[in-house]
Formats: sequence, C-alpha cells, structure tokens
Amino acid sequence: MFTRGPALLEVSARRHLQQLNIEYGVPAATAATALPGVLAQLDQHAAAIRDILEFGVEDSAQIPVTILLAGYARGLLDQLAERAGQFAGVAPQTWHDADWLQLRLAAVCRHAEL
Repeated sequence: MFTRGPALLEVSARRHLQQLNIEYGVPAATAATALPGVLAQLDQHAAAIRDILEFGVEDSAQIPVTILLAGYARGLLDQLAERAGQFAGVAPQTWHDADWLQLRLAAVCRHAEL
C-alpha cells in the first residue's frame, strides 16, 4: 500500500488530469461525437500513449497510471510552453483543426477515463 507521500502525489496527479479534462478532454470528446475523424485520431493517440506507458517506462506496472499520465501530460504542456510564440497553449476552437499536441493532451484525458 502507499505511504503518505505517494498517495499525495496520486491526488495531485488526479487533480492535474481533471483540469486537463476540462480544457481538452471534454471538448474533444464532444467534438468526436460529431466528427468521426477526431474520434479516430483520439483513439490512435490513446493507443500510442498506452504503448508508451507500458513499454517505454521501466517498472510502469508498479506506478499508478494517474501518476504516469500526469507526468506525460506535463511533458506535453512543457512543449506547448516552448511554442508559446506560435500557439497560446489552449484547446483549439474547432477540433477538426487540432494539432498533434492538442490531440495528444485530449487523448491523455481519454486514457485516464476521468
């Protein structure tokens, strides 16, 4: 069972994922109901994320998935921050115009199943 430190880390990760879900996950899921292409892209990104976490992270089975996903999402958000001049770092106005990072963040939320 978790000690206090890892349990707090998991709570923080869940909170971070819930915020991302508000900004990216829910709007993308709503768009996916009307745009089959968005749904297909989200599914492809979610599958890639599953593979990255399962095969690309040593001892990933020992780490709660919420912590893995939150850490992965933070890396994506860092990439968005680096592109601040090109992109404001918010969800797209229309999801059929979403770029790779926006779709990947939405897929993180989809994979988290919040």
